Amino acid sequence: MHITLQTDYAIRIVDFLFAENTRYDAKTISESTDVPADFALKILRRLAAGGIVTSYKGIKGGYELSCDKDALSVYDVVTAMEGTYKFSRCLDEHYNCTRTENELPCSYQHAFAKISQMVCDELKKLKFKDMHTRR
Repeated sequence: MHITLQTDYAIRIVDFLFAENTRYDAKTISESTDVPADFALKILRRLAAGGIVTSYKGIKGGYELSCDKDALSVYDVVTAMEGTYKFSRCLDEHYNCTRTENELPCSYQHAFAKISQMVCDELKKLKFKDMHTRR
């Protein structure tokens, strides 16, 4: 099980913007993070929609972080790119589980929900500021 390549690239982009702490154009971001330009633009749009970066138009345009740098976590980037992490599709609201037991979710669903929560909790603890302190 892996995060998507798109999310991996998004983490690279956010890490770059975090470290540089200034506005950069998409081309510079792409080149500095080794993310293909078309993919970088798509990711930057999703990060902007998720409130993680702000997009500026014009000659002095570009992208910069728009959120609280001290609070920014890997969880924030993952959810901006992929939505809420769920270990199994059976946790989706609209999933029709055929393994219910007396109208209650099966024991696997309970276990998968617990795993999902554990992963989310750990991703929330992984702050970009802490990753840069370790370098």
